Amino acid sequence: MWKPFIERINNVKIKNKLIFAYIFIVALPILGIGGVVVDYFRQSALDNAIAQTTNNVERVKNQMDTMLRVPIDISNKLLFDSRLSDVVNTRYTKVYDLVVAYNNYQEFQEYLRLYSEISAIRFYTTNNTIQNNLEFMKVNSEVRDSKWYQTAINSRKINWIYRNDVEISETKKLSLVRKINFTDYTTNGVLVIELSQSYLNSILSAEPFETMILDNSGYVVAAKDVSLIGKTLGDPELGIGTDLQGKGIYERSVKGQLSNIVVDEVMPESSDNGLKIISVFANESIVRDSNRIILIGTGLLVLILCTGLMFLYLISRLITRRLSGLSRQMNKVGTGDLKVVSHIAGADEIGQLSRKFNDMVVSIRTLMDQVYESNERNTRLEVSQKEISFKMLASQINPHFLFNALESIRMKAHIRGEQEIAYIVRLLGKLIRNNLEIGMKNTTLQGEMELIKSYLEIQKFRFGERLNYELLIDPQTKDVAIPPLIIQPLVENAIIHGLESRENGGLIIIRTLRIDHDVMIDVIDNGTGISEERLQWVKNSLKVDESQEGDRIGLRNVHQRLILSYGASYGLHISSMIGEGTQISFKVPATD
Repeated sequence: MWKPFIERINNVKIKNKLIFAYIFIVALPILGIGGVVVDYFRQSALDNAIAQTTNNVERVKNQMDTMLRVPIDISNKLLFDSRLSDVVNTRYTKVYDLVVAYNNYQEFQEYLRLYSEISAIRFYTTNNTIQNNLEFMKVNSEVRDSKWYQTAINSRKINWIYRNDVEISETKKLSLVRKINFTDYTTNGVLVIELSQSYLNSILSAEPFETMILDNSGYVVAAKDVSLIGKTLGDPELGIGTDLQGKGIYERSVKGQLSNIVVDEVMPESSDNGLKIISVFANESIVRDSNRIILIGTGLLVLILCTGLMFLYLISRLITRRLSGLSRQMNKVGTGDLKVVSHIAGADEIGQLSRKFNDMVVSIRTLMDQVYESNERNTRLEVSQKEISFKMLASQINPHFLFNALESIRMKAHIRGEQEIAYIVRLLGKLIRNNLEIGMKNTTLQGEMELIKSYLEIQKFRFGERLNYELLIDPQTKDVAIPPLIIQPLVENAIIHGLESRENGGLIIIRTLRIDHDVMIDVIDNGTGISEERLQWVKNSLKVDESQEGDRIGLRNVHQRLILSYGASYGLHISSMIGEGTQISFKVPATD
């Protein structure tokens, strides 16, 4: 069944096989899968936007609950405020008595001062002896007939109403409206607490999509776009419509664009009505970037496929040409010419065949060369290892002998009462022992500072009052790991080049400080300083990768060790001024 088909394929040229395979195996599947992926990413972008909007609305809802809790708590306190009851139920015969009562009752002002969530507190009473003062308002016929007043009088709970006081301002604000019953006087009044418009707007200002808060009548009481405040859902400028049925997610045309609308409700405690939170985003605004990327990607994909087809055609020609060349060279080998060398380049199978052919000609000579080089290398390595072993033995014998001799001197000095000499010899022995035990592992900053202190004490013994030092160590840096002998060369440099020429008053400061994720280490001296030209020369020399003469670890060695250990940004930084001294700084990662 398959045999005739396979034979027919075998009769097709390699070039045509590759082209047909490319079209049916690569191009068409990629275009088909690309269409599915495009649709998936568009829908995924919309789903992510809906999820984000839902989370944002939930966050706004929580913020609103917190904000509305403030006027509710205030109204609960005023509900049982006997002083408020006395103020609004007293029959005032003199204006003076009324003014005194107003001045003595400062609770409203105190609440306004404490809570930025509210902007005004007013109490409406039927007491005819009350005079309006923006806090206590006498109920007139216009107020009595207003819808909000009737709602409050006829309700036992809190109502949230978008209203205004015509006598005070034309601007409407979302307000808590609640009837207050005074049991001692068998009277009542209406408490109005206005919410701060700026505070409401601030809750929505950071929202990524258009978000609004509506009252029970459908008025926008707050919005990300403040120009929408006071409008209704049916307003043409909003274009949403008034038929949204409760909380949920709706998809409809808004201002001619297909949009998603997320609706949630806020129902404060002890309230007859609540608020709605609505967030709207146009689908096109979400998928616009995706569409642009998809369009560019599709264009690039088509361009790549066409370019790939063209390259495939060229490659097929190169393959057939190289195969013909290799066939001719193998025919020469078949005639007995073993000196033939194939010059077909490439790393593919044809190139590999060509190289294998060449390998057969030169394999014996190559093997002999490898044996010779291997023997020579092993000889050099053996000699080098013996030399290293000898140097290591010598480097251990001399310091051990010196350490033991110093210990004997220290004991004799101690026995003879030469405590200072014994102390210095002990420090010197400690330094030598550290040199014997030092390895490639890091040490702690505290351990390094102990050795530096010993080194400075020895130098102070030499120089006397010509040398003083201060160690300013940040406690947070004591356990930080650093390479061994990374600070001592800097201190040695400061003494040799900065302080040896001073007759007195020489000072070296070693300071460590934790800064974010790094530890900054400074070595400061008040020596002669370095001229600008010399300082530049020193900085340039740090960048040259050369070995130091002798065994002394110099600035270049420290600089290169820091860079090799931590990276290019962790090298030495040198600053100096003639007559003022020199500061050498570097940083290491703050790791234990």
